[in-house]
Amino acid sequence: MEKLLQHFKGIFDGEFHYDTLHTAMYATDASVYQKIPLAVAYPKTEYGIKQLIHFASENKTSLIPRTAGTSLAGQCVGEGIVVDVSKYFTKIISLDKKQMTVTVQPGVIRDDLNRFLRKYNLFFGPNTSTSNRCMIGGMVGNNSSGTTSIQHGVTRDKVLKLKTLLSNGEEVLFEPLSKEDFLNKMELNSLEGKIYKNLFAELSSEEIRKEIWKEFPKPEIHRRNTGYAVDALLDNSVFADSEMQINLCSLLCGSEGTLAFTTEITLQLDPLPPNFSAVVAAHYENLENCLNDVIVAMQHNLHTCEMMDDVILDCTKKNKTYEPYRFFVEGNPKALLLLELKSHSEADLQKQIDALLNSLEISGLSYSKPVLRGEEIEMSLELRKAGLGLLGNMVGDKKAVACIEDTAVALDDLPNYIKEFSALMARFDQKAVYYAHAGAGELHLRPILNLKEKEGVEYFRKITTEVAKLCKKYGGSFSGEHGDGIVRAEFIPMLIGEKNYSLLKRIKNTFDPENIFNPGKIVDAFKMDQSLRYEAGRKEPEINTIFDFSDSEGILRLAEKCNGSGDCRKPPEALGAMCPSYHATKNEKDTTRGRANALREVLTNNEETNKFNSQQLKNVFDLCISCKACASECPSNVDMSTAKAEFLYQYNRTNGVSMADTIFAKSTKLNKYTSKFPKLTNAFYRNSISSKIIKNIGNVHPKRSLPKISSKSFDKLIQNNNYQLVEKNKNQQKVMLFVDEFSNYLEAEIAADAFVLLSKLGYNIEVITHLDSGRALISKGFLEEAKWEADNNIAYLKEKISEKVPLLGIEPSAILSFRDEYLRLATDRKSAEEISKNTFLIEEFLASEIKKGVITASQFTSKEKTIKIHSHCHQKSLSNQKVTFDILNLPRNYTPTIIPSGCCGMAGSFGYEKQHYEVSMKIGELKLFPTIRKSGATAIIAANGTSCRHQIKDGTGREALHPVTILRNALR
Repeated sequence: MEKLLQHFKGIFDGEFHYDTLHTAMYATDASVYQKIPLAVAYPKTEYGIKQLIHFASENKTSLIPRTAGTSLAGQCVGEGIVVDVSKYFTKIISLDKKQMTVTVQPGVIRDDLNRFLRKYNLFFGPNTSTSNRCMIGGMVGNNSSGTTSIQHGVTRDKVLKLKTLLSNGEEVLFEPLSKEDFLNKMELNSLEGKIYKNLFAELSSEEIRKEIWKEFPKPEIHRRNTGYAVDALLDNSVFADSEMQINLCSLLCGSEGTLAFTTEITLQLDPLPPNFSAVVAAHYENLENCLNDVIVAMQHNLHTCEMMDDVILDCTKKNKTYEPYRFFVEGNPKALLLLELKSHSEADLQKQIDALLNSLEISGLSYSKPVLRGEEIEMSLELRKAGLGLLGNMVGDKKAVACIEDTAVALDDLPNYIKEFSALMARFDQKAVYYAHAGAGELHLRPILNLKEKEGVEYFRKITTEVAKLCKKYGGSFSGEHGDGIVRAEFIPMLIGEKNYSLLKRIKNTFDPENIFNPGKIVDAFKMDQSLRYEAGRKEPEINTIFDFSDSEGILRLAEKCNGSGDCRKPPEALGAMCPSYHATKNEKDTTRGRANALREVLTNNEETNKFNSQQLKNVFDLCISCKACASECPSNVDMSTAKAEFLYQYNRTNGVSMADTIFAKSTKLNKYTSKFPKLTNAFYRNSISSKIIKNIGNVHPKRSLPKISSKSFDKLIQNNNYQLVEKNKNQQKVMLFVDEFSNYLEAEIAADAFVLLSKLGYNIEVITHLDSGRALISKGFLEEAKWEADNNIAYLKEKISEKVPLLGIEPSAILSFRDEYLRLATDRKSAEEISKNTFLIEEFLASEIKKGVITASQFTSKEKTIKIHSHCHQKSLSNQKVTFDILNLPRNYTPTIIPSGCCGMAGSFGYEKQHYEVSMKIGELKLFPTIRKSGATAIIAANGTSCRHQIKDGTGREALHPVTILRNALR
């Protein structure tokens, strides 16, 4: 087989991988399952997919279609070839504004599509919690719905045409057909003709139709994905007394890629929803009251009716990103309903709000009903949408497991169903999690289980079986939107009856007689309690680390916190900065998820004495630029930046360190020495011959400029006459100014600006210039040396820093180390924690003083200035960008705006290195460079990171200033 794969790779129209790194990364999706695939393919064209179909057919293997890989039921795992269309099948092909339709390739992201459609006042309605990275092909495969289904329906309602490749490579377009057209299709001498002929024979039988009506979920349950949707094919001109056309797209929607391979999708669009909106956030003291109020609320014209329970809400309390989104939560509710109303006028919206509040008041079941507007709405709905990822942040081996999280029942049945469900959970001694789409009769119900233990796996099957029976009792759908996959497919015969299940098998056999499309899903299902990510009863590997990962119960469990929800795959157009290298490459290995999967696999199975000694891990961490966005934006807080530093330390212990890495790691010592001869050093850096030699030694790309050594040290600058204009203290507030190793030797002017600014604003400053933050050491994995620096700094500062005397820093990556890595490195943890509480970016401190009224606009110029702000990644992750905006917004006629950029792409030494330069510049070109180029010549570019300023200079030719320099220049 390896020879066959090698030969196929040479002729395949696309990228083809069968190495252990790729097969490990694609062995999982967002489910609990793991199957190592034979290979991973990224086809570039339809011809490439035809090649894959032919190869699978010839060599008795299978194809597993995949887009974002966020499926919860195991749809995207299998032992054949995973076919990832997310990289190349990403075109929006055509738009018909008059008919309100759009044709796209399956790799188009749902939110990207709607950004494109907005200018035409159109949108695609179904809206999943993964909408910023899920793709239309996956939504078709799963028949996705999401928060908007009560108004805008499910994906099946929106799919008009599907261009597909059948299991023999035949190109077929499925679209609406009249009865005559359908009958004509039956006459075709092809697989397409056979499909129509067999379906007609099957569904013309009155006995079969009656069996479908009898056993399938209640028709009023709009969100249903139990088996193939044969019930959706009955009400049309072919099989009933109806004027409706028949469309086999209804059957293919929700078929999970088991019937055909889709290459183009035509969707029906809707006009944009009304502009005026509000959310009533109803609070409840118990779950029963909440569920009973769903029926009350749904009597109103709601656009969303979403629920969260206290388990989800408690997860948000410790999450850096989502804790601020709890602003509207009053007390400790056991459950919340988020009830969204929309209208074309403010007056009508208010009438709707008043009517809803009145109904809720009459029911008397809720204890608080705040009304949210504007940005508050998005924040509240983002809190709900984060539920899946937040559940993955549960520390330890017990997790909220996706197996029964997708049941949907008729709305009138919901309270009784949940009552019986809760009683069932109690019998299993389970505290389940309740959240999601209450208005559609669907709640994501998750038991909390340890699937590493035999008992947990046994409960996994028992609970799933009992809930399937309960769902059948109420005529519900065991899958409302997440699909059958592996976890639910085994129960389909019981849920729809053996006769209907036999019908599904015959349909599968007609479409795919050789079973090459995604086998083991829907029919002939894999066992739901086998092929799990973790072997039950396994002995946990012992892994010692220099960083303290006890908050995740070790580095392995840090990796295991990744549940595959794929937030790291969101595009650069989405909010946030996570995984910049993925934005540049579109490769799964450059996501937090890809790295977590590889790290988990290697640490679990590597038989080397040093489990980190893995070329596979070295490859997967290569493009991680340690931006730290995953530490806050990943709902599970899978901190790959820290994991990478630990990996480098451990890997280097066995394999040694290159000279270039040593130079960068110990650059502080080099800069300290060369700062004694700044003119000579800078002359060497600028000279074409000597700079070429220096770059070769340091593995620096030829096009990258070298940083200059400051012509005068910080100490000399503040002794200069220009810096003697320091006023007497006004408020006697003492601060410690940490002049870090970058500011000290490379940009002493900025440190001097910070000193003068603080002095003129009346602060009593003690300057620290002799400490090294250890940032460069950490980034290159020199953790023993970094630990020494951390311990040394803490010992020096622990008696000096307090709530009354804060530590302020200029360079984000340096000062924020005190709040981040030091808490994992320091020997004196207690002192490290106390110092971290009183350590601030200088912008954070100034913003807080402005808020207190200590610093006012009267102290600054009234001249007009336009400022474009780019913030350092570590600030975005460990602090916030608003503080920089706030301080630059203080001068009366300054107009700052935050550039919605992710990482600049430089990331310390990353952007200098030969092998990373192209990716570095590509990251800069995503958002940052184009925005700066569009900025007027008089606009000031603000960037508080030394790497960011260097990248901006190399990428755009513009000089960026530190915010303290801008404020210092603005002083009266």
